[in-house]
Amino acid sequence: MTESSGSILAGESRPDARGAGAAPGNRLLKSSLYGGLIAGTVDIFAASLLNMANPLFILMAIATGVLGRAAFKGGPGAMVLGLLLQWGMSILIAAIFTLAARRMPALARRWVVWGALYGAVVFVVMNFVVVPLSAAPFKPHFTAAWIGGNLLAMLVFGWIVALTADRQLTPR
Repeated sequence: MTESSGSILAGESRPDARGAGAAPGNRLLKSSLYGGLIAGTVDIFAASLLNMANPLFILMAIATGVLGRAAFKGGPGAMVLGLLLQWGMSILIAAIFTLAARRMPALARRWVVWGALYGAVVFVVMNFVVVPLSAAPFKPHFTAAWIGGNLLAMLVFGWIVALTADRQLTPR
């Protein structure tokens, strides 16, 4: 390893830790991956709290979107599938916001407002499009408490995605 590659690996050649000097595609990828993985993981624990259920049960519930009720008998395999589905959807959701924020930088700069609105949109799409079209054996039951708790969880999801986009895309 050369001295120059060692300093690159140590991060010395980057202007800052957010990667503002990195190639635009690299920042888009980082924003999508970091935002999606963090928001998706937080969302699993939010669902666990809202439903007073073990996070591993939540992962099986996510897997029902593909496997139907059989996911609850699928054990660790169904849990891994649920985690991969959750992270995959979350990364895709983060990528959509990040691409939009690259075209409209105000989305990232005003991440609190736009993240909240994006979280609300994600809530609607997930509950009125994705879940009804999936193999999940349960459909959302819309009570005031359910809407409030799940909407709050999606607002946090949106804020994480938007804040990550801000940190990766906005020059500092």
